[in-house]
Amino acid sequence: MPRRRITFRQLETFAAVARLGSFTKAAESLHLTQPAVSLQIRQVVEVIGLPLFEQNGREIALTAAGEELLSAVRSLDDIWNRLESNLDALKGLKRGRLRVALVTTAKYFLPRMLGTFCQRYPEIGIELEIGNRAHIVERLRGNCDDLYVMSYPPEDIDIVSTPFLDNEHVVIAPAGHWAAGKRVKLADLCGEPFLLREAGSGSRHAIDRYLETNGQELNVRFSLASNEVIRELVISGMGLAVLSRHSLGDSVERGEIAILKVKDFPLRQPWSIVRLRSKVLSLPAQAFMDALLRAGIR
Repeated sequence: MPRRRITFRQLETFAAVARLGSFTKAAESLHLTQPAVSLQIRQVVEVIGLPLFEQNGREIALTAAGEELLSAVRSLDDIWNRLESNLDALKGLKRGRLRVALVTTAKYFLPRMLGTFCQRYPEIGIELEIGNRAHIVERLRGNCDDLYVMSYPPEDIDIVSTPFLDNEHVVIAPAGHWAAGKRVKLADLCGEPFLLREAGSGSRHAIDRYLETNGQELNVRFSLASNEVIRELVISGMGLAVLSRHSLGDSVERGEIAILKVKDFPLRQPWSIVRLRSKVLSLPAQAFMDALLRAGIR
């Protein structure tokens, strides 16, 4: 008797339940009834021979078998996207889907590059995810996207990391600060209150690594998850900060903040395009990566 196989439709249904954490929400997303969704999941369970979900209070969570299946579904999705892109290319088309995830600070320059790419390939669908470094690394670990843009790629994941653009972290102060225009050491500023990004962000990773290497400490007044809020608090005189130059906007030109001349600064760590080494890149993803590399050179 031939072994039963799982259909693409069943995999799509399973992935929707896993993504949304709910049979009801998955049914609404797929325009199916909840019993139809439950039936498809039950059929997948029968083929696999192991439960895919477990009840956790009022919520459902993936079992170990469910995690394995979700990883396989994402790999199949990569292969299918690549096939569609290749077929479209054979037809002389430039359609497809591009999924990009970037750390928060990259939002100050990456969308412009993405906009230029969209003008050149208007029929490519774009999915963009923005979050702090910890969130983007978690997405990378789960193979949720095609490409990732960050300054500090993780060292415990098998990835390919390609630098493409300079990234400088600078010490900023309110306009008129006593150290503005002077050459100082970070130790001269240790008594000042500092406003830093939250743990897990690239900017915080940069300054924490420097402090650890040099055996120094800062008086951290606040840890915040927003470059904009930190910038405004510095302008208002609440303290100093260490931020990527890309996040400053035109506040320096407007005379609202000063970039201090601190020894060993700026801290330089390039922006990199990151992908899983096992990732099968679609044609749109490869084309966007090439576009970023060209833009970075310019």
